[in-house]
Amino acid sequence: MDQISRFVIWLCSKFSREQLELIVKELSDILQGRKEFPVNPRDAFREKHPNYRNFHVDPNPPLTQPAKKKNKI
Repeated sequence: MDQISRFVIWLCSKFSREQLELIVKELSDILQGRKEFPVNPRDAFREKHPNYRNFHVDPNPPLTQPAKKKNKI
């Protein structure tokens, strides 16, 4: 059984016939361009977690020896 079939079975187990008809109508409207999808989940995630996977590499090479102590005068 493929993923779509399992998804359809899951939907049928969670929603009533009327709710499924409304879901199909809404999806059809979105796919045909009559209605815009209001939320892009990837953008919403980026807004909640702006620094996710946002890293940089230190341009300085790693220390190979301990730092020298400065003499206080």
